[in-house]
Amino acid sequence: MIFTNINTAEIVCVGTEILIGDIVNTNAAFISKKLAEMGISQYHQGVVGDNPERLTEALRTALERADLVITSGGLGPTYDDLTKETAARLMGRALHADEKSLAAIRAYFEKTGRVMTENNAKQALIPDGSTVFENMRGTAPGLCIEDFDGGKLLVMLPGPPRELEPMFSEQVMPYLMKFTDNVMLSRDINIFGMGESTVEEHLRELMQNSANPSLAPYVNTGEVRLRVTARAESLAECKKMCNEVIEKIYASPVGEYIYGVDTGSLEKALLLKLCEKKLTFASAESCTGGLIGKRMTDLAGASEVYFGSIISYANEVKENLLGVPHEVLEKHGAVSPETAAHMARGARERLGVDIAVSTTGIAGPGGGTDEKPVGLVYVGVSSRLGESVTKLNIAPGRSVRDYVRYLAASNALSLARIEAEKL
Repeated sequence: MIFTNINTAEIVCVGTEILIGDIVNTNAAFISKKLAEMGISQYHQGVVGDNPERLTEALRTALERADLVITSGGLGPTYDDLTKETAARLMGRALHADEKSLAAIRAYFEKTGRVMTENNAKQALIPDGSTVFENMRGTAPGLCIEDFDGGKLLVMLPGPPRELEPMFSEQVMPYLMKFTDNVMLSRDINIFGMGESTVEEHLRELMQNSANPSLAPYVNTGEVRLRVTARAESLAECKKMCNEVIEKIYASPVGEYIYGVDTGSLEKALLLKLCEKKLTFASAESCTGGLIGKRMTDLAGASEVYFGSIISYANEVKENLLGVPHEVLEKHGAVSPETAAHMARGARERLGVDIAVSTTGIAGPGGGTDEKPVGLVYVGVSSRLGESVTKLNIAPGRSVRDYVRYLAASNALSLARIEAEKL
């Protein structure tokens, strides 16, 4: 066996439904992350429709460029599921019926109480000399055509993510690890409150001089994510290398704006801090209309610390449920620091929590004035330390309303986390 090591990989996702936008291609993102964990470099990935000629060309090009090619989709029982047949023809392999795979398909139909049609037997056809990966959650087995003398591996996986993801993690990864002699680890540094250009200015020299570990910035909505990636012979060595870079970033001016490492989101960072300090949290929302509550309750375990939200869109609700004085609304208006402070305090007192936040503003696209333009938002925070209000002037993006609301909620979550640190 000449083949000893995988250096490069390429992903080819198969399906016309991906090309025309009917489904989102999450498989490529999942496989890419797993390849990175194994220290396997990827320079190309693509999507091709259910056409044998175009698929043949895509696979031929990918196999010329990479040691490992991974496909998803096209392993089903219908006439347009042609990945396996096309790949076998390209690599000069005949197909044979695999009795173990056929038995597994029959057992799956019996277990689910469905009738197996004849075309499902097509899924048990396996190219000669292939390794088969059992499908525990569907009918189409995965497989790998092995061309060791040519230094190539072609892994084919089913398209549904609920089948592909466990198959890859539980069977394909252990198989591929035999052909790689290093590992790769990436750590994400989550930053809020400092723009990408400022982050880059402070860390330019570190970024330019980083090779292993590498350091690269990515932009999310209102946030910056720094990815530190190390390659080494062991996971422990990768962690050590990443930690050294992370310490340097914390020591820079950027460090003040880091809300977590591998935390993933502002709401997750807040949840972790609230749990750590055994604090409770609630929100009073006007312009965000419940978005803070949604983002919190998207997280498992939020019920331990998050009590709820009062969506006070109308002034009557601000008065009657949150206790905002009528004269405050008359004198200063709903979009004002005074109203934001009363909303936050009202939510904290009425819901009986340690910390409450409020949002009131002009989300747009209409409703703005010269004095109070679209994008003006006040975020209130209330705790036993008292009330504070932060004024935001959010520059409207392409999707004005969604953008303003999302950034207003993000700022509220960030300010709540900072308040929790003080308590």
